[in-house]
Amino acid sequence: MQWDPTQYARFADERSRPFFDLVGQLHAAAPARVADLGCGSGELTATLAERWPGARIVGIDSSPEMIERAQAHGSSAVQFCSGRAEEFSAAGTDVLVSNALLQWVPGHRDLLRSWLADLNPGGWLAFQVPANFSSPSHRLMRAVASSPRWRDRLGSTLRHDDAVAEPAAYLELFSSCALTGISAWQTTYLHVLPGEDPVLDWVRGTGLRPVLNVLTDDEITEFEAEYGARLRLAYPRRRYGTVFEFRRTFVVAHKADPRPV
Repeated sequence: MQWDPTQYARFADERSRPFFDLVGQLHAAAPARVADLGCGSGELTATLAERWPGARIVGIDSSPEMIERAQAHGSSAVQFCSGRAEEFSAAGTDVLVSNALLQWVPGHRDLLRSWLADLNPGGWLAFQVPANFSSPSHRLMRAVASSPRWRDRLGSTLRHDDAVAEPAAYLELFSSCALTGISAWQTTYLHVLPGEDPVLDWVRGTGLRPVLNVLTDDEITEFEAEYGARLRLAYPRRRYGTVFEFRRTFVVAHKADPRPV
């Protein structure tokens, strides 16, 4: 799927908050190797070198467009490369971070088990996924895509509620793993967005990408006209901006270290 780093970055401040909320719960003292899986354009990955100045940081993303942009943030401590989550091995890794990636990866629960098993003893795994697939922004997108006008073109292009699990399900997933600690929680952000059609602008950078990659330019204009009109009703503009409610799920797991201290 083709990504647009410039469009994605339009709400960089709002998109970065979950990353820092996630990383803030990691208590690794001095990891040697840190991986950011789904690093995007790399700005947030680079901050991990400030958090752990002695670590080797690697940012991995499947999007050539994002990795090209990320190279500007590379350094002797931070490197970026292309790669798919399904092909990633956590062997030799002390901290694995994945921010807003796994909702795009079918079968990611099995990957989580594998990564946790391969992490170095005492390692940390932390991920965040959107939990807003039942929100108006996604329900209306699916409704338009499944209408008679678009169903043949878009079919099963869009994700549904089962793209991610509930926090309790992730806790259960890790229940058989050797952990010294695991926490899971949800946070609902109330983003106050400026502009005429800010929610449409937001999803153009993320959830609407599968549609934008299938339709022609003329079809995109037509689709967005109908979808945007519905969004304006669901998210009315107020005197101080448009409130975009966005719930996210966070999970942090600490792997046990059987070696004697």
